[in-house]
Amino acid sequence: MTPRPVALSVALAAGPVVLDGGLSTELASRGHDVTSALWSARLLRDAPQAIVDAHAAFAAAGARVATTASYQATLPGFAAAGIEAAEAAVLIGRSVRLARDGLAAAGAEGWVAGSVGPYGAFLADGSEYRGDYLPGTSVAALRAFHRPRLELLAAAGADVLACETLPAAAEVEALLAEVEALGVPAWLSLTAVTGSDGVPRTRRGELLADVLAMARDVPTVVAVGVNCTDPGGVVPAVEVAAAASGKPVVAYPNSGEVWDAAGRRWTGPSGVGAVGDWLAAGARLVGGCCRVRPGDVRTIAAGVRASLR
Repeated sequence: MTPRPVALSVALAAGPVVLDGGLSTELASRGHDVTSALWSARLLRDAPQAIVDAHAAFAAAGARVATTASYQATLPGFAAAGIEAAEAAVLIGRSVRLARDGLAAAGAEGWVAGSVGPYGAFLADGSEYRGDYLPGTSVAALRAFHRPRLELLAAAGADVLACETLPAAAEVEALLAEVEALGVPAWLSLTAVTGSDGVPRTRRGELLADVLAMARDVPTVVAVGVNCTDPGGVVPAVEVAAAASGKPVVAYPNSGEVWDAAGRRWTGPSGVGAVGDWLAAGARLVGGCCRVRPGDVRTIAAGVRASLR
């Protein structure tokens, strides 16, 4: 696992790299309220040290990529909370510095990934897990929505842009166009499902292979894969991603529990799964998403070390 300042793409060519886990989950476990429409982004303004501490906990557990608290941090989202654009821009940029500070606090070297959640995350109604906003939202509108945050995270010095929890091809198309125009390294990660036929698909029912193949000829995309998906679907998704894109594969599932947006709670059994199986299938950037805590990341890091022996 090669430390920064080597480019993440170079490190992935050399071997697997460990991501962090669920930042909002960790913040909530430490007593912070992340139930508003801003989610963990509220703490960029109200409790920045708490974000540093959470990043540090994941880094101490073995994570070498710190994903910023910007998943739900957008200019319109902050505006809806009464925060003006100038301050919102500062807060989005601050997320990069806090992630860097968290790595340093743990004495760890690594990379900062600027989290870019889907349009559905801004809606704060769970629609990123359904993609039901996409039939009425054009690719042009999605590009315009994502552009300011991508630019702010890049300007703040993010090593890579983590375009994550994407539910469908239209949003992938929009983000591919934007990251190519920006010229900053990025990964693309979908929240996918694997049906009884064993075929991974997007939340809108498109073949995952077809969607991830869109990134094959985009040089700024350093990895593609899945996140916030059921651990049981990781292996088939990784296999499809590797074959379709020709790029390193990122895999960071949730705990196996399911988010109830109406009840604002998690339900069902938990268990991240066997990282050795992900790596054997071709994953190179591995970690966890919602409900995955530092202890789980420690287990993932141990699995990566075991695979290198």
